[in-house]
Amino acid sequence: MNAESGAPGRPRALALALARDWIGTPYVHQASAKGAGCDCLGLIRGVWRSLYGTEPEAPPPYMPDHNERAFAGGGGEPLLEAAARNLDALPAGAARPGDVLVFRIVRDGPAKHCGVYAPNDRLIHAYAGRGVVEGALGRWWRDRFVAAFAFPTIEED
Repeated sequence: MNAESGAPGRPRALALALARDWIGTPYVHQASAKGAGCDCLGLIRGVWRSLYGTEPEAPPPYMPDHNERAFAGGGGEPLLEAAARNLDALPAGAARPGDVLVFRIVRDGPAKHCGVYAPNDRLIHAYAGRGVVEGALGRWWRDRFVAAFAFPTIEED
């Protein structure tokens, strides 16, 4: 059995419902407060807190610039590296509603955007000027897709 049926397992249906509850939250860079403000990572952090409680790690400082090449404390791919540490990587094409999708807005830049995959090829995400929205996962997003991750399995106590 799985989380969609209410039993222990992947919490996809719950993650999707939690993400949808953030729709309408204004965009605020580096924030993660439902109804008050968040960015794309703040949305994922908020869903995590609702699923598991305390966040597994604090995000490093980051700029809202999608073309940012130098991160505080070094280079690399902080968003992808954190996702790999805390979420379960999925094979290409295996994402299901409730999973986390990661994008590279600038093709040769670092991955700097994420959201929750929704049914009917839609994406729940936050971005400047719009806040948290659910919109089509069209060609523009598909061309910038980098990786998919699942929230970890919730074990029964």
